[in-house]
Amino acid sequence: MELFEYRVTEFPITESWAYLNHAAVAPLPNRVVEAMTRFLEARRMGELGLQDEQPATEETRALAARLLHAEPDEIAFVGSTSDGLNLAAQALPLQPGDNVILCDMEFPANVYPWLNLRRKGVEVRIVPHDNGGLTPARLAEYLDGRTRVVTVSSVQFLSGFRADLAALSQLAHQAGAVLVVDAIQSLGAVPMDVRASGVDILAANGAKWLMAPIGVTVLYVRREWIERLQPPYGYYRAVVRPEPYLAYDWTLRTDARRFEPASLNVVGLYGLRAALALLLEVGIERIYAHLLDLTDRLLAGLETLGLEILTPRAREHRAGIVTCRTPDVPGDWARLKDAHILVSQREGYLRISPHFYNIPEEIDRLLEVLASGKHS
Repeated sequence: MELFEYRVTEFPITESWAYLNHAAVAPLPNRVVEAMTRFLEARRMGELGLQDEQPATEETRALAARLLHAEPDEIAFVGSTSDGLNLAAQALPLQPGDNVILCDMEFPANVYPWLNLRRKGVEVRIVPHDNGGLTPARLAEYLDGRTRVVTVSSVQFLSGFRADLAALSQLAHQAGAVLVVDAIQSLGAVPMDVRASGVDILAANGAKWLMAPIGVTVLYVRREWIERLQPPYGYYRAVVRPEPYLAYDWTLRTDARRFEPASLNVVGLYGLRAALALLLEVGIERIYAHLLDLTDRLLAGLETLGLEILTPRAREHRAGIVTCRTPDVPGDWARLKDAHILVSQREGYLRISPHFYNIPEEIDRLLEVLASGKHS
């Protein structure tokens, strides 16, 4: 199916808005809403019990693994990206004097879980960004023999910088550290192969580029690390033998489900299952290529307008986010909204983030509004 056909069949928002705000929260495709509605209707009528929900959960797990080029037993589901990153911070065997490295462009969700470790004597090194993100050269300046964690967003929320995960993981592993990735701004927009890139732990909420509901997050833990991490919480379904209930057999599972809460956001998982199936049907490589074409067009237009651009120009260092500063960011944001074009204001910039169903004409409309505001 052509991308425009998905636009027509899945995204009624396009009838009234040029929605260019997927780095904030994505509109739900029709099939995602329909999947959740069917689940809720079945629950309302008492047609689904816990035993019926398990197959859907496992299908979702398999789809998430396929998207990441992982194995299903390396996938767990948690509530938020912060939940996944906090779990990693608490479960890794860190000691006083160990250090964690991250850059000063990270969203707080990938900062506070690590700052929380300072009370345990762990040093957190927040290093200056290099062109909007953490580069291998910058990482190499700060790595030492006590570095145990390198944590990075695969795509930065503000600059849109796309990290070279393979190069970062190689440096981290050579130093005896793990690579922990906040993938919320890339998963669903950019191809992700956790094996090839050497990622050890990854978390990504579904509400942005995955186009799934808020409150359901994919957590990946490389198999080699699963049993080396001690879950900070004791969930009753994290054990090998959850029943009979009164057995109290604290033998943890040997897969990623040892990190998974017993009561999952099942309606969210039904939505995530439909969203993952859609993205895999469209093709992540195809989505990424389209996003690069749209952002090429956008960057060229912003340069013509003479605006300050925070996002790297090199294709290998960007994905679906383009961030710029205009002379009147609040005013331009309001003018865009009045023209039914939705973007974000972040840290004194305009952040523009199309997805695969957006079209070049929407980029042109945005540029026209910015041009008119510049001359008003």
